[in-house]
Formats: sequence, C-alpha cells, structure tokens
Amino acid sequence: MSLAHAAAEYMLSDALLPDRRGPRLKGLRLELPLDRMVKFIAVGFPLLLMSLAFAQEFSAGPPIRCFSPSNFTIRQAAYVDSSCWDSLVHHEPDEHGPHKMKSLWPHKALPYSLLALAVAMYLPVLLWQYVAAPALSSDLLFIISELDKSYNRSIRLVQHMLKIRQNSSDPHVFWDELEKARKERYFEFPLLERYLACKQRSHSLVAAYLLRNSLLLLFTSVIYLYLGHFHLDVFFQEEFSCSVKTALLSDETHMPHLITCRLTSLSVLQIVSLSSLTIYTLLVPVIIYNLTRLCRWDKRLLSIYEMLPAFDLLSRKMLGCPINDLNVILLFLRANISELISFSWLSVLCVLKDMTTQKHNIDTVVDFMTLLAGLEPSKPKHLTHRIGDENP
Repeated sequence: MSLAHAAAEYMLSDALLPDRRGPRLKGLRLELPLDRMVKFIAVGFPLLLMSLAFAQEFSAGPPIRCFSPSNFTIRQAAYVDSSCWDSLVHHEPDEHGPHKMKSLWPHKALPYSLLALAVAMYLPVLLWQYVAAPALSSDLLFIISELDKSYNRSIRLVQHMLKIRQNSSDPHVFWDELEKARKERYFEFPLLERYLACKQRSHSLVAAYLLRNSLLLLFTSVIYLYLGHFHLDVFFQEEFSCSVKTALLSDETHMPHLITCRLTSLSVLQIVSLSSLTIYTLLVPVIIYNLTRLCRWDKRLLSIYEMLPAFDLLSRKMLGCPINDLNVILLFLRANISELISFSWLSVLCVLKDMTTQKHNIDTVVDFMTLLAGLEPSKPKHLTHRIGDENP
C-alpha cells in the first residue's frame, strides 16, 4: 500500500506546473496573427513601392522628357524640362474657346502619396497599441496566471485529499467530509470566474478592436477613391502639351506656345496603381473576417477549462452576446496558448476523461486526478450500503 501511495504522490507532484514568476510572460502577443499580417502588408507594401519609385527616379534620371525646338541650347532645354515637371499641366485644345488645362500632379505626388498611405495605415495600429494594448496585457497576465494557479490548486487539493485518506482510520469520516465539501462548493475558487464575468460586461477592448478594423476599411475605401478618381484620369496619358511661355519667357515670340513632353515614369504609376488595388482588395476579406470573429465564442478553449472547479461559464450559460471584452480576451488567449501550460495538461485530461468508463462521476480535474491517484471520485458502493444497513 505504501508503494501505491508513493506512486500517487509522485504522479501528483509531476502534474504540478512550475512557478511562473519572472520575465517569462513578457513576450505576450498583443496582436492576433491575422492582424499582424494585415499590419505588415498594409504599412510595408506602400513603403516598398515608395522606395522603388525613388530608386527608379534616381537611376533613370528625370521622370520627364520634353521635345524642345532644335534651336534651343542645352540650358534652355533643361529649363523647359524643369518648368514642365514643376507645372505638370496638360494644355488640350478646346473647340469652344481657349485651351483646356488638365493637371497631372499624381505623377509628381506618387512617392509622397505612398508615404501618406503608409502613415494612415499605421494609425489604427498606434491606436490599438496606446489605447487597448496596456489594459489587454494586464488582463492576459492576470488570467494566464490565475488559470495556471487554479490548475495547481486542484492538484494540491488532490494531494491533500490523498494525505487525509491515508491518515484517516475511519473511511466513513473521510467520505462524509468530502461529500459535504462538494455540496458546500469548497472546491471552487471563484475569483477568476467572477473576473471573466465582469469582462463579459465590459466593452472597451472590443470597441478599440472594432475601431481599429473599421479605420482600416475606411482608409482602404479612401485608397479606392484616390486611385479611381486621380490615377485613373492619368493612367494612360504618356504625352502632354506643356506651356513654357510664362514669367520671363512670356514675351519671347520665337518660342512655341506649347511643347510636347513625354512621361517616362508612366509605367511606374501603372504598376503602383494596379498592385495597390490588388493588394488592398485582398486585404479587405481578411479585415472583415477579423471582425466576424467577434460574433462567435471560442468555446473550445472554454470547454477545456471546464475541468477546473472554478470555471463553469459554459455550464452555467453565462455566455450571452459575444461582442464584449471577454470574447476579445479569449481570442488573445488562443494566440498566447503557448504561455498557458495548463492548457496542454487539461487537454490531455479531457481526452482521457472521454475515454474513461466512469464519465458520470468525473466533472472536474479534481475528480479525475483522485481517480488516477487511487481514490474513487464518489463514495464507494459498499460504504453506502453499509450506512444504509446501519440505519434501516
């Protein structure tokens, strides 16, 4: 019998989780994997295009070539190129009057518009980091710590029950005390459950998460409007007529009124426009999917922790509308599942519980560990019958 008790004690000691004090939990992921992917693409892609646009401008020379008259000197031709690039105004003949002017400024503003796009896409990330991330970090640290502590408390409770059973001379006293403890709910540790119930009535985290993704959708819509209204207007125009008879040259009679210029960077504008439209169109379903995850509970994580005596949100039907802070916390607990050491232990116990033949007597990890330690989760039948015989 002593060998069996020693084996049970060793088994229970091995089931205890190590102390998590120290910097272990400082690497918490405060962004969901899909949110991080959206951030890197939405912010990094325009920065990449901006660098390519600047590299093309520096390597290929001026982004404009003007066909100046043959009698122009090199300095005059350079002045024409500079003046037309500064203005970027196309003078198109009009049947009803003077020339019709059309601005081609998207070519000049292309790198800076990409920089503005990257900054705009990073604003929702900053909002999340400074508004929601500190509170979320505190919630996760507390909940992860309490989940592991609740598991450890259950194991220590089984160890204590095993010692009492060994030292008890009368088994009736032990089982009477155990049944009384179960009826009085002594095995529960309600701090964590009440904290999660409070988070179910809070909406600050979910509001910040909805605002982050809504801003991403709003800025994506602005990108569509910008590309459709400004880039599409100059998408196929490679040549334009430029007027250089301005300022000091306005009185020069030997200069032509209009000079034809060619945009050498049109292909860059086309590539940037098409690639931006494609990438952000692909990101829209991902952002919408992130929002739809708030409309359902992650009940797999909750069902695993139903094995804890202090955790019965599902069995008590405390879960209502999923759009609240508790659902956001559950999503981030799933993203930080590697920090939850108790999750892997409880997952194994849930699998073993489903395979045992005494399912009706096993509700929590305390019941299952008492069974593994050599104790039955409920009063043996021979003791129950004996009490019935003594009290006819």
